[in-house]
Amino acid sequence: MGGGARMIVTIFIVCSIILPLASAKLGPQGLRVGFYEKSCPQAEQIVAEVVSEAYRKDPGVAAGFLRIFFHDCFVNGCDASILLDSIPSGEKVEKDSPANGKFLRGLEVIDTAKARLESECPGIVSCADTLSFATRDGSVLAGVPQYNMPGGRRDGLVSRAADIISNVPLAYAPIQQIAELFVKKGLTQEEMVVLTGAHSIGVAHCQNFAYRVNKYNDTFQTDPKLDDADSANIKSACQRQVSNEEIEKTTLPFDTHTPFKMDAGFYTNLFKGKGLIESDQAMALDPRTRPIVERLAEDEGKWLNQFARAMSRLAAVDVKTGSEGEIRKQCRSVNLENKGNTGIAQNLGKTNSDNNFDSSRTLIQASIPIQAIPLA
Repeated sequence: MGGGARMIVTIFIVCSIILPLASAKLGPQGLRVGFYEKSCPQAEQIVAEVVSEAYRKDPGVAAGFLRIFFHDCFVNGCDASILLDSIPSGEKVEKDSPANGKFLRGLEVIDTAKARLESECPGIVSCADTLSFATRDGSVLAGVPQYNMPGGRRDGLVSRAADIISNVPLAYAPIQQIAELFVKKGLTQEEMVVLTGAHSIGVAHCQNFAYRVNKYNDTFQTDPKLDDADSANIKSACQRQVSNEEIEKTTLPFDTHTPFKMDAGFYTNLFKGKGLIESDQAMALDPRTRPIVERLAEDEGKWLNQFARAMSRLAAVDVKTGSEGEIRKQCRSVNLENKGNTGIAQNLGKTNSDNNFDSSRTLIQASIPIQAIPLA
């Protein structure tokens, strides 16, 4: 495939209703609904209030949380490693990757929520759980039915930009390659399609789709799978005679009709050639995924229910619990007592005194199938 610069595309992942099977008190790998009910009873309410305040000012933060959360969970597990500005080793962190960096949205909201949590319950609520709750709350505001998000994650001490490239799907990657990545994380091909529906909200930057109208390949100048109107829209937005810096900031919504509302119109649009991201569009063409797209397009309620299951499974990928990692005081840096640790320090017992770890509960070491969805 020819064309301009390819960038790693992010993946929006949205949460939905907790189904009967997901309502058990204990969750995978020791996560638990109501984890802070004794140690910090107001924890989830505090996060919800902060997210609601931010959403009223900018509904786009809901999609921003989804992107941050997906990129966090697929790289080193759901441990808030993406929130770190630096690590003791001095290596470039996940934020420094071209897949993240200036495209991350909503970080300040997480900072605000964490600060309020520290004021209410110092050293109790992890940044990983703060991000998990915020992602859930943002997607609920965008139209996803209310659902429970288990808590109990602890924060990682390692964040490396180098880990991004092999763990996040590319915007133009073949379906098989993306599916294999999801399976590697424990997800299924169907969950990949379900979670990709997060592209119902949010925007993508020109770098992730402009190549489709600029010398697409040796045969076509423009990707023939693209709707003509959308092709013209991309050219108008991304091929203007302006600075590269301005083009880098240019975005288009995934769904022009309901850009802030989670709905199944995303899947319907794929059959019309209106998938902005090429790997999204491919799901409606590939015989392995087309039947799934058809089912989800026909039944929005079914999609929301399946999305809930998939989101819950994503939120449990390679989590750290018990004495692993730490509970950060600030989400952008590791705690002072761990500043001297370098390398892969994933299981340190000398962190906060496990104030929020209930050693009496059974830890369920379940393997959780998860699939990925590309987003920008």
